[in-house]
Amino acid sequence: MSRIYEALQKAALAQKAEQESTAEHVAEPVAVPGIEEPPPAKVDIVLENITQYPWKPSIPSLPTLADHGAGVEQFRSLRSRVYQAHYETPLKTILIASGIPSEGKSFIAANLAMSLARNTVNNILLIDGDLRRPTLHNLLGAPNTSGLSDYLAGNAELIDIMQRDLRPETAENASVDRVSNLTFIPSGNCGDNASELVANHRIEELIATVSPHFNWILIDSAPVLAVTDAVELARAADAVLLIARGARTPYDVAQHAQTAFVSSRILGFVLNDTKDIPRRGSYYSSYYGGTEAPAEPRR
Repeated sequence: MSRIYEALQKAALAQKAEQESTAEHVAEPVAVPGIEEPPPAKVDIVLENITQYPWKPSIPSLPTLADHGAGVEQFRSLRSRVYQAHYETPLKTILIASGIPSEGKSFIAANLAMSLARNTVNNILLIDGDLRRPTLHNLLGAPNTSGLSDYLAGNAELIDIMQRDLRPETAENASVDRVSNLTFIPSGNCGDNASELVANHRIEELIATVSPHFNWILIDSAPVLAVTDAVELARAADAVLLIARGARTPYDVAQHAQTAFVSSRILGFVLNDTKDIPRRGSYYSSYYGGTEAPAEPRR
């Protein structure tokens, strides 16, 4: 009986060893040549080669083009706050967002970009990421040619969607102060698939490619409580700047907008279109009496 038991034990051990050997053999990786995906090609961006167009900026909507005034000073103050946030934690790409339409996010995005561009020789990139109702090209007076949506869909190269204003000596309206260090990417040919386009991760690819060439990158977005586009775009940004409109934005809307970006760094809120300029801590309003109201905001 003991011999039969020993034989059964040996057979069981032999079977177990054979199974383990087979499993190890199956688990071994098989190298198949030629199936590795090649690394993405590096895009050589030469800023001087970006296509130039004769922009015709909307002067009433761009108070930062003026030499002085309440609007200029308020955007200078906002610019200083952005600089301060950069000194505290490295910051380059900022998403400009709002909770609902008509709070002035595009107005803020365009003027902050202008203010950053006029202050230094740094290169600024402004991107219209609102693929639903783009507005930035109207504020800048720029053509809405191939843009972000075309790039995200794989129908255009990065260098083909970038544009700049004509140099001052060649511009039609030489009396308007131009900013040659501002580059603009319009929204492009928008369709009904905006959500799919911003969710395909090509926006991260775009930002990673252009980042070495620009000091600041601003992205305008669709209202976050209306569609999910802004949350998807925020993945590619270092921080989010939220916009609320004075006497128009309900408190709960501002709260919900902030909550929507729970995974993002929020720089704070810009209170847009205030009728009475706050006096506390505002040198400009006390010096000029606070009589000049900001320009009417545009979406």
